[in-house]
Order: sequence, then structure tokens, then C-alpha cells
Amino acid sequence: MTVPQPTSRPFVRERVSGPHWYAKWYRGGRPVIRAIGRAWIEADGAGGWRARRGRAVEGALTETQAAVRMLELVRNHEAEQTRLEADAEARRRRGVTFRDLAAEWMEYLEHEKGAKPSTLRDYRWLLAEPDQAHRRGSGRSPGLLMSAFGDSPANAITTRDVAEYLRRLDKAGATPRTVNKHRQVISAIYGYGMREDTYRLALNPAAPRPNDVSRRLRSSTSTRHRRSRRSLAPPRPAPTARSRLTYDDAELAARAREDRQDGELYRIAAYTGLRLGELLALRWADVNLVDRRLVVHRALSDRIEGPTKRWQARFLPIADPSAEAFARLSERGEFLSPRDYVFCSRFGQPLDGSALRRRFKRAAAAAGLRVLRFHALRHGAGSLVARQADARWVQGFLGHSKLTTTERYLHTKARPQDVDVLNRAFAAGSQLPVGTLQE
Repeated sequence: MTVPQPTSRPFVRERVSGPHWYAKWYRGGRPVIRAIGRAWIEADGAGGWRARRGRAVEGALTETQAAVRMLELVRNHEAEQTRLEADAEARRRRGVTFRDLAAEWMEYLEHEKGAKPSTLRDYRWLLAEPDQAHRRGSGRSPGLLMSAFGDSPANAITTRDVAEYLRRLDKAGATPRTVNKHRQVISAIYGYGMREDTYRLALNPAAPRPNDVSRRLRSSTSTRHRRSRRSLAPPRPAPTARSRLTYDDAELAARAREDRQDGELYRIAAYTGLRLGELLALRWADVNLVDRRLVVHRALSDRIEGPTKRWQARFLPIADPSAEAFARLSERGEFLSPRDYVFCSRFGQPLDGSALRRRFKRAAAAAGLRVLRFHALRHGAGSLVARQADARWVQGFLGHSKLTTTERYLHTKARPQDVDVLNRAFAAGSQLPVGTLQE
């Protein structure tokens, strides 16, 4: 390795704390300037500098000492730059790894896209390293994605590799939703890596084929939907003699009130189609029972309150069942000011979304219903509204940013008016001349 030699001796710059030595040299045609240290010199009275007499104090350098230090800086800088260039060349040859690409994608989501905290939390869990400790609790991450692809060059991972990985998840007992979430994350990472301003990757190995159906709606029938709205949120089981804790009457009454609030929340979710985060951020100022109007303009994400998913407010009409549920909640006697949360803890704080989801599943099981995700209430509301309203109205009702998302609800059930349109069309066609039909 040839170490570039300085083009000149150290030079002096005046600073607030006194004169300092600086080094300057060139590497690859570009100047490199580094500070060396405090100079043991003094002004010569003619606009220049001269060496001070006596031994230099600690921390100060003579010109000879500065020259030696300058040569050390040049050598260290050259060694560091050579190592960095070698690493960059090796990285260029092997391509960016899946781990590096995923980390860069996460930075992009957080700082440029402004993704929700709950979204970032879910992605970080999927992309965690094997055996990484959970943020809360004593659990450890399985690190499935990083175990499979972390060290592999991103441009070397094939469609077959991803398909085999997803099949392994399926065989291990993962739900279809979990398998699809892994595929979606891989696809999003590669979508970022294929951009012109990133790595220009040629292939997205997780992109679905045109004939693939990426998601199937579990649409409840209207009968099942009505039954769920009536029977969810049964009371918690009373403590038995074997329970470790003994609850007094006040605690039992408080828990009963919490159970009733859960029931009203489930009903309102089923009749409004609100997302869970939107429900948890709902305040009494957003509810107008006189004009039957609901304002949705904020949401809780990972316990942080912010804008809705579309970053826009929407105004929803309040149906009779929702109005009745809101009216019952308004009779609780506390936390009813415009700034108070509609659904809150006994201390007026927002509810924990994770705990609420668990209670919803327990309530569904206790009611003898099929145990679905809490989000199924939103799907049920959207599917029923889609039978009576056009696509744009349903889009605004559910707060979808894209009409293609709304269309998944529209084709699940035939609307009565659609059937009437077909009947009229075929009735008119049946009266056409036979020759016209043959054409």
C-alpha cells in the first residue's frame, strides 16, 4: 500500500482558544483537511508565527511534533479509506443483503413515509433477529425471516426461495393471514429495492402472480352479524373459591361497568365500521347525537394518538343502533366532557387495544360465535353496507384511500338492485327477434 505524502508541512489557523496546527493532503484528487492540535507558537509581530521558547506545555505541539502527528493521520486515514472501499466493493459484488435492505426500508417507512407506530412495531417484530428479546415480557422472537434470508444477497433470492419459505410457514401451522403478512413484507421490501433511487433490483420474488388471490374476505351473513351484535360481551366469570384474588363489591361493580362498555364498543364497531384505533381515539366532542353525525379524525396507534390512516377526517351518519349505544354510554355519570374518551378505563385513560382484542375473542367464544379478529366487525359492516350503497359511498364510509380496496367488499354479495338490473335486462332481451339473438 502506497501512503500518500503530505503536499506541505502543517499550517496554522487561529481559533478562539489560540493557534492550532492543521494538516492538508490530497487523496484521489480531493483535499483532506484534519485538525492536529494546539500549536506551541506565538505571533512574530509581522503577521506570522514563530516557535515559542521553552518546553511545550502538555497538550501543545511544536512544528516537528505536528509534522509527525500529520504523517500518522495520513496513514490512518489511508488505511481506513482502503478498508471502506474494499467493503464497498465486496458489497457491490455480492449485492445488498436482505438484512441491509430491510433495515433501509424500515428507515424509509419511519422517516419518509411517516408510518404509524403500530405498523412499525409489527414490521420490527417480523424482521427481528432470531432469539431477540421482546420489548415487553420475557418472550423471544423466532426471527424466521432473518434466519431464512438475512445474510443472503437480495438479488440472489428467487421466487422459489420465497415460495418454499411460505410453504414451510404453512406446514408449521401458521394461519393464512400470517403467511400472507410475511409475503407482503417481503414484497414491500423488494418494492423499495427496485426503485431507481435505491438498488434497481430486477425482480420482486414475493410479488403475487396475476391469477393469485392475495386476500379473501370472511363475510358473515346478515343473520350471524346481527347475532354477534346482540350477544357479544358477556359478563366476566365470577371469581371462584380457588381464585387467588378476592374482589369486593366495588371491584365487581367496576368490572361489570367495563364489560358493558366493551359490549357497546363492539356494537358501535359493528354498525360504524370504524377501525379499532379510531374507536379508541373517539372523544365525546366527535359524537353529535342530535344531528346523528360522527367525526372521525384521529386514531390511536401503539398507544400514540395521531391522525387517521388516510390523514383525513370523515363524517359518518350514526345509525339507530349506534345512537342507542352512545346514549347508554352517556349515562355512565363520569368522563363525559367533550375532551373525554368515549371508551376509557376507570381512570379516564384510553383502552389498551391488545387487551381489548383478547377480550373480544373471549366474548365471542363465550357467546358461542366463531372466533374472528376484531377487524371482522369492520368487514361485516362494510359487506352489509355494500349491498345498499354504491362504491364511492362505501369508500367514504370505510375511509379507504383507494377504490380498489373498497371493491373487495362490493363483489362479495350481490345487491338487490343489481339483481333487478339483470332481471330487467334479460326480460328486455327475451323480447328481441330471434335473428337478433342469434347475431
